[in-house]
Amino acid sequence: MATTAQGSVEIKASPADVMNAIAAIEDMPKWSSSHKSAVVDSRYDDGRPKLVTMEVSQVGVTDKLQVEYTWQGDTEVSWKLVSSSQLDQQEGNYVLTPSGSGTKADFSLTVDLKIPLPGFLVKKAIKSGVDTATKGLKKWVEK
Repeated sequence: MATTAQGSVEIKASPADVMNAIAAIEDMPKWSSSHKSAVVDSRYDDGRPKLVTMEVSQVGVTDKLQVEYTWQGDTEVSWKLVSSSQLDQQEGNYVLTPSGSGTKADFSLTVDLKIPLPGFLVKKAIKSGVDTATKGLKKWVEK
């Protein structure tokens, strides 16, 4: 059963600067504690990542997965699971909107595990993922 969670954060930077930080996939392990590695396998013509292989670890479960990114300028990025040993589904996105103090970043993540885990662990992992994707990104961009 898929689990979805959302979060939002205000970041004191332009949408372009926030999107550039998101697109710097190789830096993700520096601001996301669950990402142990992130490697760009292929890029679009504009240089942004297309296929990315990453190793992640959450609540004692480690997985190597590949996702495909889709970019819409500096306003939205989404990704969808291509392959994984532990997940049946992962879809996520950021929507960036200019705000008075910089950028509002709305984040959404849907995950469906192949392996059985107690519901409270799944919720804990998803909450941690959303917190990292919002608060971790904010801290990284505003450094």
